[in-house]
Amino acid sequence: MATSRVIGAVAFGLLLAGCAALDPFVDRREPGAPPETAKIGQTPPSSPEHTKLVGMFGGEYRAPAIEAHLNQVLARLAKADESPSKAYRVTILNTPTVNAFALPSGNLYVTRGLLALANDTSEVAAVMAHEIAHVTLRHASQREEAAKTADLRRRVAGVVQSRERGEEVQAIEKLSLASFSRRQELEADQIGVKTIGRAGFDPYGAARFLEALGKSTAMRAALLGQKSSEDADIMATHPSTPERVNRAIAAAREIGGPGIGNADRPGYLAAINGIDFGDDPSEGIVRGRRFIHGRLGFSFLAPDGFALENTAQAVLGVANKGNEALRLDSVRVPAETSLETYMSTGWIDGLDRESIRDVTINGLPSATATASSGEWKFRIASIRLGAEVYRLIFASRALNAETDRRFMASIDSFRRIPPQEASSLRPLKLAVVTAQAGDTTQSLGARMAIPEQGQDVFMLMNGMRRAGALERGALYKLVQE
Repeated sequence: MATSRVIGAVAFGLLLAGCAALDPFVDRREPGAPPETAKIGQTPPSSPEHTKLVGMFGGEYRAPAIEAHLNQVLARLAKADESPSKAYRVTILNTPTVNAFALPSGNLYVTRGLLALANDTSEVAAVMAHEIAHVTLRHASQREEAAKTADLRRRVAGVVQSRERGEEVQAIEKLSLASFSRRQELEADQIGVKTIGRAGFDPYGAARFLEALGKSTAMRAALLGQKSSEDADIMATHPSTPERVNRAIAAAREIGGPGIGNADRPGYLAAINGIDFGDDPSEGIVRGRRFIHGRLGFSFLAPDGFALENTAQAVLGVANKGNEALRLDSVRVPAETSLETYMSTGWIDGLDRESIRDVTINGLPSATATASSGEWKFRIASIRLGAEVYRLIFASRALNAETDRRFMASIDSFRRIPPQEASSLRPLKLAVVTAQAGDTTQSLGARMAIPEQGQDVFMLMNGMRRAGALERGALYKLVQE
C-alpha cells in the first residue's frame, strides 16, 4: 500500500494482470530506422526510464538462479530472431502482479507474480518473445502517433462540427485505438510463438500461459466480487484471452503437433524454487482478513467474510457478493488540523456532519462518521499515526445496526505493531515439492499457506484442469510460510 495524497470519491479498483502499455517508455528512433545491435549478453545501459519503472514496481528483486535461467532463455531467443536485434537483459520486479514489458534500450522486465504463474520455461520464453516483438515492431511509438492523430481529429471536430458530430468522431476514434492495440497484441503473440518454436521451445507454451492468465484474472475477479475481464466489451484495449489462446494454438500447429519442442518444466521449477510469493512485507501483507504493514507499523482486521487485496494505491476488500466493500489509504494532514475538521473537508461525498465523533482507537487520535451516496451507505474513520492519517472507508448497500457494528469492530482493530513484530514479518515462499503416493490436489492444496483458496490456487499455479490424484514423483509448486 502506498500513501495516497488525494481522493475525490470512494473507488474500489484493482491492478489488472496483463501486458503493460506504459506511454512514457516509447521507441524514439526515427521511423524506418533499423533496430540497434549489441552483443548477446551485453548489459543494456541504465536509463531514466529504467530507474523510474523499477521504482514504480516495487524495486528490483534479486534471485540469481532464475535471473541466470531467464538470461539463458533470452540468448536462445536472440539467436532464433529472424532479424538483427539488440541483446536484452532481464530485470525481475518485486511485485506480485502479473506483468511483463520491454524497453527499446534492451531492458526486459518480468514480475515475481508472472514467474509464480508460469509453469515451465517455454511459457516464460513466450512472454519474453511477445514483449520483444512489441519493441521490434515499434508498437509503443505507433500507439503514441495514433493517439496524437485521434486527439487532433477530436479537437477539429469540436471546433468545426456540431457537438453531436464531435462526440460521434470521439467514439469512432476510441474504437479505432482499441482495435489498433488489439491488433498489436495479436501480432506480438504470433511472432512470439514463431520465435520460441525456432529457439527449440514448446510453441504451445504461449497458449498455456495465456490460458493460465485468463483463469488467474477470472479467479481474482470472482474473489473480489468483480466482473471478469473475460467478459470485457469491444472497447477493451486487449483482445479477450480465449481469442488469444485460440490464435496462439493455431500458430503453434503451423510449427508442429503437441509434443514438439522443449517445455523444460523441471529446469524452470528448479530455478524458481524458494522465491518470494505474494506481497512484500515492506509494502504491507495480507494474511487472511488481517493486513499488516511492517514499515509503517500498523495492522487491522477486516470484518468476517471480506477478501482483501493490497494494491499500490490502497488496501481494498469486498464481501457479501459485492454488496459490501472497504478501502484503506492514507493522506498527510497538518498536525494543527483536527480530525473532526478534516472529516468535513469534502474528501467523501454525502457526509453526515452531525455523525462526526472524536474518538481514541488503541491510543491513536481518531474520528468516525457516516455518509451516504446513492444506494451506498458508508462508515468512515480517520486515524492519526505519526505523520499520516489513515482512512478506513466501509461501504454497504444496507448499513443496518449489525453491519455497522461489524465495521466499527474492524475500525477498533487498527493498532500500532511493536518493532519486534514488524521485523519478524516474512514473505510467503514458493516451494517445489515431489508428489508422494496418495497425494491429491486437495491434500497438497491444504498445505498451501492460502487456506481460503488452497486447492484452486494450487491447480492454477500448476496448470491443472482437473482435481484429483497427482502423479507420484512429479514436481509441483506450493506456497508456504
